[in-house]
Amino acid sequence: MSRSFYRTRIKFCGMTRAGDVRLAGELGVDAVGFIFARESKRRVAPAEARAMRQAIAPMVDVVALFRDNTKEEVREVLRTVRPTLLQFHGDEDESFCRSFNMPYLKAVAMGGKDEVNARQLQLRYPSAAGFLFDSHAPGGGGGTGVAFDWTRLPTGLHRPFLLAGGITPDNVFDAIVATLPWGVDVSSGIESEPGIKDGYKMRKFVEEVRRADCHEAD
Repeated sequence: MSRSFYRTRIKFCGMTRAGDVRLAGELGVDAVGFIFARESKRRVAPAEARAMRQAIAPMVDVVALFRDNTKEEVREVLRTVRPTLLQFHGDEDESFCRSFNMPYLKAVAMGGKDEVNARQLQLRYPSAAGFLFDSHAPGGGGGTGVAFDWTRLPTGLHRPFLLAGGITPDNVFDAIVATLPWGVDVSSGIESEPGIKDGYKMRKFVEEVRRADCHEAD
C-alpha cells in the first residue's frame, strides 16, 4: 500500500536556540516544543521561550511540555509564551490536564514491563487530543535517546498518537513504516549535545520522514 497520500507530522522538541527554531520552520516541521519540566537538561524559562517564539514560522504549532509542574507554573507559561498545544509527561490526571482549556497530549511511558491498554488509556484521559508514546520508564523523564520495542504499542487506539524515544535520522524511516504514527517527536536524535540542535541531522530527519511517507509497502 502506498503512503504517498499521507504526511507524518513532525515535532522537534527541546528547543533552546532561536536559530534552531527558525530552521525547523524552514524545513517544514509541524511543531516545535519548549520544555518547562524542572529536571530537564533542555529546560527553558518562560521568558526565553517567549523570545524564541518570534522565530517560529506561521502555521507551526508551539508545544509547551510539562512534567508534574504546578498549575501556577503552567499558567505562567500560558500567559508568557502563548503555546497552541500542551504536553504532559508526569502523573497529571485528566482533571489537571483539561483545566487549562487547551488541547493537550498525554505522554505514556513505555519503558516499564506493564502492557499499555488502549481502552483504559482513553478512559483515563477522555479529553486528550492525542497520546505520545515515549521510551522512558514510569516515573522517569523523556529525552533518554533510547528506543522502546515498537511492537508494544497498544492496538485499538482511536486517537492520534506520536512516536517518541530514541528516534533518529537513521531509524525514523523504519519507525514510521512499522507503526504508522500520526506524528514523530524527536529531541536528542537531532542534537550535537543536549539542547543544541544539529542542522544536518534536522534536515536528514525530515528527509527520512518524507521518504517513509512515500514508501510502497510490500
